[in-house]
Amino acid sequence: MKPLASLSLDLDNQWSYMRTHGDPGWEAFPSYLDLVVPRVLDFLARRGLRITFFVVGQDAVLPGNRAALAALAAAGHEVGNHSFSHLPWLHLFSEAEIETEVAQAEEAIAAATGQRPRGFRGPGFSLSAATLRVLSRRGYRYDATTLPTFIGPLARAYYLLGSRLRGAERRRRRRLFGTFREGLRPLTPYRWRLGDKRLLEIPVTTLPVLRTPIHLSYLLYLGGFSPGLARRYLRLALALCKRAGIGPSLLLHPLDFLGADEVPELAFFPAMGRPVEQKLREIGEHLAAFCERFQVVSVGEHADALLRLAGGGLGEEEAAV
Repeated sequence: MKPLASLSLDLDNQWSYMRTHGDPGWEAFPSYLDLVVPRVLDFLARRGLRITFFVVGQDAVLPGNRAALAALAAAGHEVGNHSFSHLPWLHLFSEAEIETEVAQAEEAIAAATGQRPRGFRGPGFSLSAATLRVLSRRGYRYDATTLPTFIGPLARAYYLLGSRLRGAERRRRRRLFGTFREGLRPLTPYRWRLGDKRLLEIPVTTLPVLRTPIHLSYLLYLGGFSPGLARRYLRLALALCKRAGIGPSLLLHPLDFLGADEVPELAFFPAMGRPVEQKLREIGEHLAAFCERFQVVSVGEHADALLRLAGGGLGEEEAAV
């Protein structure tokens, strides 16, 4: 049997990227879900993959998105909670405010898809002890927020480059994508200690030792310089993971499947200037390499297997994040 690994997609919508970047017009909630969801579902179906989609609650309450979101569960994919408002500074919220974010999203997603989330990923990898307490209280099976990398501050600087943000709005984003200390977090799954309770954490995997990202958006960015370099980089990462006994949890984004000609408002995002056909071809090659080495499942299935087979051997971390 191949080692178990997982794949997910954070279904961030156009308006959420625009708001985080400080661009006008996000208040109308512009959406590309009708375009990208069928494209992604077809891509996954042709490869026999069932993954986890982390859905934003605000999208689930808008009638125009209902058909696209319902299609995720209908195709057999897991649906997770990605907060209601997709504010990447969720770590600044009070526990009561976080409870509202999680609960509202949970109800909206269940109503739109017929599937109640049991896993959570914070927007922008935003995490706090209060969030973990809320998830534990609400019976969540796992959290999948942490991204153990040192380059968060660099990603933040790139994202805010050329933005119109000033004053309080810019200060809200001061910890967007975390600090250098994120790179010291564990790469292997572990359980948070929450008093007498425990909550499983499945980190988004980064390159062992160097802790640079290996999610698909980063690979497409590297592929803009050299597709061969991106392929070799991923193969090195997967080999190191296998040697270290890490079942990788890799991550996709909607913009991996879109181009700037389709969403010109997001042309600032890395790799958006590349042709969609080329991006899809490279994603297919990367996922083929992933599936060649690992049995790829949803994050929920990954969590179930970890808790069932290795629950007693998982490391633990104090929930003081």
